[in-house]
Amino acid sequence: MKRILTAAALAATALTAPAQAEAPETLVTVLTAPEPQTQLMAMVLTMQAAQKGVTPHIMLCGPAGDLALKDAPASATAGQPPKNMSPQGLMQAIMKQPGARVEVCAIYLPGKGADPSVLLDGVGVAKPGDMAGAILDENARVMSY
Repeated sequence: MKRILTAAALAATALTAPAQAEAPETLVTVLTAPEPQTQLMAMVLTMQAAQKGVTPHIMLCGPAGDLALKDAPASATAGQPPKNMSPQGLMQAIMKQPGARVEVCAIYLPGKGADPSVLLDGVGVAKPGDMAGAILDENARVMSY
């Protein structure tokens, strides 16, 4: 009898187990890493998600915030192997995806002693409350580098 109850319990668990999670609506990519290769990989994965129909939302902070600058350092604009793509160049391609958002964190510009005029067109400044909401949204997945 014990075996029957165990088998029945296992069957009931299998029938009530949650279905496989659906793809998120939004991918929130939080990028702070200073290394160009890490920055580019974050952009590659974000673009791949966008091409699968997920809306990208990127927040750049610390050294990664330099990707958003009109006068970005060479580390942000130099092509990386194997496709000679730069982190900033791929980020700009992501910005053209439907619904895409790219923002620097709220403390990036004050930390540089700069204002939004130094940012590429289309890059905004994240509001902490809105960013927290984006990260906590049940329809979002978060990647952090």
